Amino acid sequence: MKRKSNSNMYLNKHSVFLLQYHIVLVTKYRKKILDGEIRDYVYEVIKETLLNKDCNVLEINGEEDHVHILVECPPDVAPSEIVQVTKIRSARFTRKKFEEKIKEIYSTNKFWADGYFISTVSEKTLENVTNYIRNQSHW
Repeated sequence: MKRKSNSNMYLNKHSVFLLQYHIVLVTKYRKKILDGEIRDYVYEVIKETLLNKDCNVLEINGEEDHVHILVECPPDVAPSEIVQVTKIRSARFTRKKFEEKIKEIYSTNKFWADGYFISTVSEKTLENVTNYIRNQSHW
């Protein structure tokens, strides 16, 4: 995505846009698995996955049983696709890298809960959402 000069908007061949989403992913059964090395790895996989979809991660943080993501995306990537790819890729890579630890917590091939939260973010609420995500572990 290319940022429009002197603006917070992006542009591509046929459009000018600013699509920002607040996404929350919850671990299956709210298991407290996102700590230390696993948390750092999951966050990196999420960032890499979204970058590959031409998205820009503005903030990522959470607690041991969920992660908040603030992301900007192009108009040709559906919000549901962003969530689906992020959940599948992060779960698959994390289960593979931390196989033994994950097996101690989940008896089956689980990682994320089936559902998720997603909301658009406006220019007026961006600062509040950013601060909320940034301070997640301090609540």
